[in-house]
Amino acid sequence: MELRSPWQPAMWSCPLNGTDGEDPLPCLHVQRALSALSLLYLLGGVPLGLGYNALLLLANLHDPGSMTMPDVYFANMAAAGLLLCALAPAHLLGPGAAGGAAWDLGSEVHVSLLVLFNVAALVTLYSTALLGLDCYIERALPRTYMSSVYNTRHVCGFVWGGALLAGFSSLLFHICSHVAARLVECSRMRDAAAADAIMLFVGYLVPGLAALYALALLVRVRKEDTPLDRDAGRPDPSAHRLLVATTCAQFGLWTPHYLMLLGRTVLAARGKPLDGHHVGTLLLAKDLSRFLAFASSAVVPLLYRHIDRNFPGKLRRLMKKLRRGHQNCSPDQAGAQPVTT
Repeated sequence: MELRSPWQPAMWSCPLNGTDGEDPLPCLHVQRALSALSLLYLLGGVPLGLGYNALLLLANLHDPGSMTMPDVYFANMAAAGLLLCALAPAHLLGPGAAGGAAWDLGSEVHVSLLVLFNVAALVTLYSTALLGLDCYIERALPRTYMSSVYNTRHVCGFVWGGALLAGFSSLLFHICSHVAARLVECSRMRDAAAADAIMLFVGYLVPGLAALYALALLVRVRKEDTPLDRDAGRPDPSAHRLLVATTCAQFGLWTPHYLMLLGRTVLAARGKPLDGHHVGTLLLAKDLSRFLAFASSAVVPLLYRHIDRNFPGKLRRLMKKLRRGHQNCSPDQAGAQPVTT
């Protein structure tokens, strides 16, 4: 089964034309609603995500010595969020707005955008899962070096490297699905559903299980805490609330996208063509899941802004440093004369 052709229409498109006794009006209403949500996100969500992710990065990176282990992971997620915000207009506007061969599924531009999207998705979910595991280590062993900021920075570097490698394997599958007729080496990699299966397993199942395991361990260790343990330098309750809110938000917003990858993989394995009604339903579900995935880039920095107790202080120090730097470069001091005695 060649599954790429049903997914060829533009974003927010509704291929139903009233054939086979189907009423196209419900599909058209959903299409208009999704188009309105897409436009609202592009006008409000993308600038909001760019601004808050940039502030999160700057507030933490301007003073690296004050960063804690969770701050490193949230800075990592902010970098992935900036990448998602940059990709959102290209993905959500669709070929109907861009209009050109560059948006063909077989083009280099589409494959490059897809790989960058997969890399951002991998970094986002793995950073969330590792944040939970390191929070458990920090809570169970409060003075161990395993959850230190130094080690966390190296872990985040490995996360980006692993995401690029996983995205490269997905890139090979997508390229071979278009050039298999010319290269014998790609004869066994014709179906792009293999790339979806890889991303589903590596990008969702593994970090999802790790995040659930981390939350279960944290719940157990919180139940076993004694009053003396709570006073022995344990993280404040806001850190636990931030972890739970971030994990629920990230996996809640990304789960529909990976469910769509699962559906495409199952349909490709069945090898049966879809009628127009099912194609239209799957297209709308795919567009909605992609929209929710991009929305995570704006939701998570807002959670960090409102739950993390240290962020307002870091932001004030950043503003003071910027104002101090501006005053040092003012022309008044440049023209000041030294006092002679």
